[in-house]
Amino acid sequence: MLSTSSSLSAERGQGPHGLRDLAVLGGSPAFAAPLHVGRPNIGDRARLHQRIEGALDRRWLANDGPLVKEFESRVAELAGVEHCIATASATAGLQLLARALDLTGEVVVPSFTFIGTAHALSWLGVTPVFADIRAPGHTLDPGSVERAITSRTSAIIGVHVWGGPCDVDALEEIAAHHGSALVFDAAHALGCSYRGRPIGGRGNAEVLSFHATKVASAGEGGAVTTNDPELARRVRLMRNFGFVEYDEVAGIGTNAKMNELSAAMGLTSLEAFEEFVEVNRRNHARYAAELAGIPGLRLIDHAPGERHNYHYVVAEIDAPGLRDELVTVLHAENVLVRRYFAPGCHRLEPYLAQTARLPATEALCDRVLVLPTGTSISEDDIAMICSIIRLAAEGRDELGELLQAQA
Repeated sequence: MLSTSSSLSAERGQGPHGLRDLAVLGGSPAFAAPLHVGRPNIGDRARLHQRIEGALDRRWLANDGPLVKEFESRVAELAGVEHCIATASATAGLQLLARALDLTGEVVVPSFTFIGTAHALSWLGVTPVFADIRAPGHTLDPGSVERAITSRTSAIIGVHVWGGPCDVDALEEIAAHHGSALVFDAAHALGCSYRGRPIGGRGNAEVLSFHATKVASAGEGGAVTTNDPELARRVRLMRNFGFVEYDEVAGIGTNAKMNELSAAMGLTSLEAFEEFVEVNRRNHARYAAELAGIPGLRLIDHAPGERHNYHYVVAEIDAPGLRDELVTVLHAENVLVRRYFAPGCHRLEPYLAQTARLPATEALCDRVLVLPTGTSISEDDIAMICSIIRLAAEGRDELGELLQAQA
C-alpha cells in the first residue's frame, strides 16, 4: 500500500488573507515546517522492511545480490531495454559510461542541467562543451549542438529535462554523421516516453536516477540502460573494479555498485510507481487550475500522447523580476521553491573560462520556478501555495511599496 504523509498539511496555518498578512511583511508563515520541492515518496513500508530483513537474514548486503538483480530486471522492463546495470548513483552511471565508451577530449552537453552532468565528465578529465536549448521543452537545440562540435568531440549527452525527451532522432542523426557517441541523461525520465516508446533504449545508453527526490527512489542510486550487450558487459565490469572472477581483473574499474538496502527501497518504490505518478498528475492538474489566468505565468505542459511521470511542476514567469520576487515571498512562507537550473552550468566554476554565449539558456534561467509536488503534500497545500502566488503577483506594485517602506 502506498504510504503518503499528511503531516505538512496538518502544520499548515490559515495563510495570508491580504498582502499585509504575508510572512515577508511580518505575518505568520503559511506553513510551520519547510515545504520542499521534492521529498521522498515512500511505498509500502511493510514490504520495504520485509526486503531489508531478508537481506539481513541472507547476510548479503552488497556485491550483486538478489535484490539488485531483481531491481535491474524491473527497471529494464519499465525502460523497455535488454540490459540494466544498477549503480550507486546516476553520476556514477555517467562516469562508467564515459569510461566504457572511451570518451576523450570534448563532450557536448546542455548548460541547462544539474551540475552533476558536467562534473561527471570533468572528474574524468573530459571537457564539457555547452550547447544551447530551445523551447518549449528546455532540451538541447540540435542546431547549437552542430555548432559546438569540433575535431575533439567524442560524444553528445542529451538531457531529458523534467522528463520531457530531447529531440532524440535529430541527435542520433548528428552523432552518426560525426561518428560521436550519444548518451542520454534520463535522470528525470523514468516511465516517460518518446514517440510512444519508453525512454531508456536510445543512443548508446541512457542513465536513470533513483535519488531520494526522484519519482521512484532507492534512497540513492542510478541505472545504466542499453540494448548494446558489449557496452553493458563493459559497464558491469567497471562497476566492480574490473573483476571477472574472484581473482581475475579484466581492466580498470571502480566501486560504483548499488547495495542491497538501496535495491530494497528501489523495488518498493517501483511497486508503487503508478500510484506515485497518479499523485503527481493530480497535483499538476490542481496547480494548473489554481494558477490559470495569472499574467506572465504559465506551467510548462507535456507532449500529448506520450507517457509522463509529472514529477516536476515547472512555471515559466515572463514578467521581469517577478520570479525572484515570488521566491522571496514563498520562502518566507516556508514554501522552498527552486530556481532550477539557474544560473546554468556555464556560469559556474570551473566552467566560466569557456565564455559560452547561450541566450536561450540564460533567458530561461531567469524565468523558471519549480514548485513542490509529490506524495508529501495535499491538494489543500497546493491551493494555499497558489493563493500566495496569486496574491503576490496580482498585488505586485503595492507589495513592492510595502517592502520598500519596511526596509
